[in-house]
Amino acid sequence: MKKLKLKRAKKQEQAPSRITNETVAEHREQILAGGRKFKYPHQYERHKLVFNVVIIAIVTVVILAVIIWWQLYPAQNTSTFFYRVTRILPVPVASIDGTQVRYSDYLMSFSGSQHYLKQSEQLNLNSEDGKRQLEFIKRQALDGAIADAYAAKIAREKSISVTDKQVNDVIDASLNTVSGKISQDIYDDSTLSTLGYSADEYRQIIRRSLVRQEVAYAVDTKANNAKKAAEDLLKANPSLGLADVAKQLQDKGYSTVQLGSTGQLIPRTNHDGGVTQQAAKLQNGQTSGFFQSNDGSFERNGYYIVQLVESNDKQVSYNYIRIPLTVFSEQLRTLAKNKKISEYIGVKQSSSEIIRR
Repeated sequence: MKKLKLKRAKKQEQAPSRITNETVAEHREQILAGGRKFKYPHQYERHKLVFNVVIIAIVTVVILAVIIWWQLYPAQNTSTFFYRVTRILPVPVASIDGTQVRYSDYLMSFSGSQHYLKQSEQLNLNSEDGKRQLEFIKRQALDGAIADAYAAKIAREKSISVTDKQVNDVIDASLNTVSGKISQDIYDDSTLSTLGYSADEYRQIIRRSLVRQEVAYAVDTKANNAKKAAEDLLKANPSLGLADVAKQLQDKGYSTVQLGSTGQLIPRTNHDGGVTQQAAKLQNGQTSGFFQSNDGSFERNGYYIVQLVESNDKQVSYNYIRIPLTVFSEQLRTLAKNKKISEYIGVKQSSSEIIRR
């Protein structure tokens, strides 16, 4: 018996309903619903894209931070590129008494000395001697940056500042040479060629040195007392010679007082903090009053009194008493002894370092 095949009735397709004022809202919703299936997947992808971009940006920043940290601290990269980086990012190279020492200040000082050794001294920095010299100037640069940061801290506390005029006076004094006065452009070109500093960078170096000098004068009660004692001796006996003044000061316990002489005629334009220029204003045998050195040199700072021995149109010879400033250096040594100085890079110790000598 044959099976009968039943034919399924085809589903009758619904004829589209007629759009009327009553059904227009329903038709609009049907159309919008059909479009949402295309919109939402793209909207989801956009959120995912933003999330991925944020993650990539964070990872990139972290990687860059690690690279910069590695290059500055373990590797101690001193290239111009990383010097520029530290000018933008205020990363520290050390700290002193709670004050951060900027890495850029250290690299600025180091780069100048390195440039001088390479360009002026023609030293092969990859040789054994060159490597020793680099370690030496690293130590000097780091000690100098630490001292400058501490001086800036005291200057803020004591409201000590250095004016543009003081900076200009130091530069103007440097323009005077044995051959005559040079122009500012020649001076700037010479600074760039010799030390690799731009005019602005060299002004920063001078300003920091002057701040340190002003602070050293402000905190040094020992030198002030020695100067007053010398002035009292000369007031009581104006004919007293410098050798006698120095001896009596040393007998009073001012052991740091120094008696010196040029020993021969030297140029009137000698760059020594204004000492020679003060002597050049005197008559033979005449003695000046006490004055301060004015070029910011840490090695030459102090109170001076000079007595002119001999002079001509271009040269002078004189004797002098110098009362050096010692308290600022003593404060640095005390901070180092009490472990108030932390260095974030490994630099070899040197017998000539400023802070611990």
